[in-house]
Amino acid sequence: MTEPSRLTVRKTYKLYIGGAFPRSESGRSYVVTSSKGDFLANASRASRKDARDAVTAARKAFPGWSGATAYNRGQILYRVAEMLEGRRAQFVAELVDADGVSARRAGELADATVDRLVWYAGWSDKIGAIQGAANPVAGPYFNLSTSEPTGVVAVVAPQEGPLLGLISVIAPVIVTGNTCVVVASERAPLPSITLAEVLATSDLPGGVVNLLTGKVAELAPWLSSHMDVNAVDLTGCPDELAVSCEQDAAENLKRVLRPPGKTDWQAQPTLDRMTKFLETKTIWHPIGI
Repeated sequence: MTEPSRLTVRKTYKLYIGGAFPRSESGRSYVVTSSKGDFLANASRASRKDARDAVTAARKAFPGWSGATAYNRGQILYRVAEMLEGRRAQFVAELVDADGVSARRAGELADATVDRLVWYAGWSDKIGAIQGAANPVAGPYFNLSTSEPTGVVAVVAPQEGPLLGLISVIAPVIVTGNTCVVVASERAPLPSITLAEVLATSDLPGGVVNLLTGKVAELAPWLSSHMDVNAVDLTGCPDELAVSCEQDAAENLKRVLRPPGKTDWQAQPTLDRMTKFLETKTIWHPIGI
């Protein structure tokens, strides 16, 4: 007598908001398929209410995260890299399914993602020295410029590069003390969902990174127009949608990052993505006699 074949457990993944994994308040989900069109899982389709909840969680986490020492933030990003490397096999399998690449190529992308996190972690306590300055002034004063995080950043992750691209837009935002709400790749959200599990089991405080899965065209405009969002990264927005989101962001003078053309995520990163979401504070102090 032959044993019955085992049925595959079909998963419906949740969102990641405030360090927890809630279902979408709308109850909606959408089917995620592989590069060959095979069923992989059901992903939650976040609503604008979920986006608002994510912004609230990011704002709540901002004082503690921005107030942490730069060295401590670097330690935590390094810990995330360690945790990510520990789940390398799962990320490799998800990249093979999502992009149809070989296991070897997927392994290279997973390794590059770990390296990217370590690179940004190393800059945590150095970027302030690069951006700050002691300014010469005509008077008996010290004039010092220091950098501060912008606040809550809404990030539309790239559709391509669902792991390396994702980390390349999140790490520079949080290493400088910002918190963020991220709209994951609509086409290939599974690496971002696994990343949420990595973040939840690392030392990163809840709310620093909030990950939403769903339709970019639905979520990006609401985040761009949200009055408690201080900056938006439109990397993953199609051109036409990016234009309207940029216009929405102008309502409360958000900082906007809209990279020209296609980004090569495997290229050596620069400081631009970190400095884009920093403000400069200048302090005047009288010189004692």
